[in-house]
Amino acid sequence: MLINLSDVLSDQHKTVEETVPLTMDVIRLRSGDYPVVSSEPVCVRVEHLKGKELLITADTSLAVLIPCDRCLEDVRHEFVLNCTKHVDLGLSDAELTEGLDESNFIDGFHLDVDRLLFGEILSEWPEKVLCRADCKGLCRVCGRNLNTGTCECEEPGNDPRMSVIRDLFKNFKEV
Repeated sequence: MLINLSDVLSDQHKTVEETVPLTMDVIRLRSGDYPVVSSEPVCVRVEHLKGKELLITADTSLAVLIPCDRCLEDVRHEFVLNCTKHVDLGLSDAELTEGLDESNFIDGFHLDVDRLLFGEILSEWPEKVLCRADCKGLCRVCGRNLNTGTCECEEPGNDPRMSVIRDLFKNFKEV
């Protein structure tokens, strides 16, 4: 969703306040595509500070389905986004000073709300997602979800290549 910033950047410097829908239906990352299952409208406020400096605030919440790291079941993860960006359109990203944010979500006189929020989602993306704290994961032999029941597979045992490391731990184990 694009918001026109010409009123803020004109000589009158009118503050722009808009509530727009989130048009992002999928979060695309290198690790895969994650569907957005619910989202609230985005409340955006853009105000002029001085020169070509703008203060941009955006508030919304959304839910994304992310697979559990152990059993691969989809987990609903909520993001509550309250971001504030202080940008100077007169400077390139290489010339930014402390206290200013990148303005890669502004193209000419348009603010790309989805691109602004994508950066915020990326910074809040969880490192590990579990469907529950005691998730048992998948069977290493047949791939069955061990949370739904046990399988009849034989335990493959320990990897013989790790025997030297196991012996080191046995010999130097503190009592």
